[in-house]
Amino acid sequence: MQNNDSQKVVLRFFEAIYRLKTDKVIRGKKTFTEKYGINRWNFNTLEKAPERDIFQAAWLTYLVRDFGVSSRWLLTGEGEFYAK
Repeated sequence: MQNNDSQKVVLRFFEAIYRLKTDKVIRGKKTFTEKYGINRWNFNTLEKAPERDIFQAAWLTYLVRDFGVSSRWLLTGEGEFYAK
């Protein structure tokens, strides 16, 4: 089971996915999961139950490296959403 701080990171991860969709950077969850070979069943399960131990830290890397999401924001919730 994820601790409270870990769950907050998972929730921000999903917030980032929806923000990228709103900003028309990605089409949606399916686009993201297919691009990175992520099991969509696990992805959707985690979204509904962030306390589950199925989150992969590499998923954060994809947001930072490929979409310019701020690592500081993802990990702490502080600062701007997009990296400068």
